[in-house]
Amino acid sequence: MQSNFEKRRKNCWGPPLGKKYIVFIDDMNMPQKEEFGAQPPIELLRQFMDFGGWYDRDDKEKPWLTIVDLIICSAMGPPGGGRANLTQRLQRHFNIIAYTEMSFSAISMIYTTIVNAFFATFSTDIKNALTPLVEAQLEVYDQVLNGPMKPTPSKSHYTFNLRDISKIFQGVVTAN
Repeated sequence: MQSNFEKRRKNCWGPPLGKKYIVFIDDMNMPQKEEFGAQPPIELLRQFMDFGGWYDRDDKEKPWLTIVDLIICSAMGPPGGGRANLTQRLQRHFNIIAYTEMSFSAISMIYTTIVNAFFATFSTDIKNALTPLVEAQLEVYDQVLNGPMKPTPSKSHYTFNLRDISKIFQGVVTAN
């Protein structure tokens, strides 16, 4: 990131004059905690946000570099399953936007409405099987979310959400 900055004045760096850099950090709470509970990548971000810069790693004297016109934007999943809690010292720098998980009855109603609308012209036997189909899919989804497939630091690719359910129903509604 530092290689893209331009020198503004002594020990002050940033994007070209008149511009701002936006840095997006995905899965901000994924770094594993060390033996003593610290998360060095998170602490470097917090240092920048608290003090407006960081120390130059390339210089032997390690001078302080003030970084200007840099905006940090991030996203993260809920803590648990290998994801740590963020410290209040870091959270205070962000505007937090969150949403509550939808209930299974609401999700069921959404997908039941979608498949019922698509299969409206199909036979009665197929129409009668739609509600159990949605319920079975949501049962599998619940088992994946709360069962043995929860993400862990060694298996962080096990992340499932409603997008995966939507992909399944996209395939279902291509039937003829």
